[in-house]
Amino acid sequence: MDYLIKVEGLEKRYDGFMLSGVELAVEPGSVVGFVGSNGAGKTTTLKAILGLVEPDAGSIELLGEPVAGPGARERARALDAVKARIGVVFDTCVFPDTCRVADVGLIGRAAYPTWRRERYEELCRAFGLAPAKTVKELSRGMGMKLTLAFALAHDPELLVLDEATAGLDPLARDEVLDILRDFMAEGDRGILMSTHITSDLEKIADEVVCIDEGRPVFALPKDAICDEAGVARCRASELDAVLGSGVLEPGQARVLRHDYGVDVLVPDRFAFARALPQVPVDKASIEDYMTLVLKGEVR
Repeated sequence: MDYLIKVEGLEKRYDGFMLSGVELAVEPGSVVGFVGSNGAGKTTTLKAILGLVEPDAGSIELLGEPVAGPGARERARALDAVKARIGVVFDTCVFPDTCRVADVGLIGRAAYPTWRRERYEELCRAFGLAPAKTVKELSRGMGMKLTLAFALAHDPELLVLDEATAGLDPLARDEVLDILRDFMAEGDRGILMSTHITSDLEKIADEVVCIDEGRPVFALPKDAICDEAGVARCRASELDAVLGSGVLEPGQARVLRHDYGVDVLVPDRFAFARALPQVPVDKASIEDYMTLVLKGEVR
C-alpha cells in the first residue's frame, strides 16, 4: 500500500526525554488523530515527519519519499518537491507580527507553484480575516485561522495539524472541521491531526494513535473506541465479580478508582451488557479511553 505517511521504529533522544518505537501510518482517504498528554512527544514526532528534526533511529516516508532512514539523504531534492504538496499548521501563528493578511497571500504565491489566490481570499472571507489586518492584531484563534487558510490555499494532498483548533470557540471549531471534511472529499487526501480536543477527533477521525512518555500506547480505529468500547460504572464491592466474569481478559483490564465507585474499561460494551446486565456501562469517548489506558490500574 502507498501511504501518505509511514513511520516505523522512530527514536529521538533529548536530555531527560526519549521518543522510542513510535509507529504511525496515514493512508489515502483517512484522518488520523494523534493524542497523548503534554510532553508525550507528539510535536517531536510531527517535526521528525516534516524533516525539521533528525531522528536517531527509525524510518519515515512522506508521500512515498524517505524522510529518515535508508535512502533519505540520496532523495533530499525529491523531498523538497514533496513538501510543496503538504499543508502544515502548528500551534502558533508563524508569520511576522507586522505582516498583513494580504501579505501572507503574497508569501504563499512565492512559496508554492500551485498557490490559488482565489482560494486563499475565499478562506480569509469565510474566517473573517480582513486583508489589511496585521498578524499582531489577530487573536490566537484568528491567527490559527490565518495559518489554516495558508495551509489549504495551495491544494495540498496531506495536512499535518498540530493543535489547529486550539484557541477557537466551539462554533469556529465546527467551521474548521467542516472545511477539513470538504478537503477530504476531494481525492485520496489525508490528515494527521494532533490535538488535545478529543471531541473534535470524534467528529472527523478514522483512527486514533496515542503515545505517552515518548512510547506508543495504542493505535485503534475510532469506531473501536467510540462505538464498541465502554466504561463500566461499578461499585467497589462489584469489582471482583466484574473482573472474574470472563468478559475481560486477565491482566488487560484497566481500572480507575474514584470517590463514588470504580470505572472499568470494557473493549466490547455490548458483550459486557449481556453478561452483566446489572452493571451500568456507558459508551466510551476518546478521552475516557485514553484516561483509563494511561491512568488506570492494570488488573
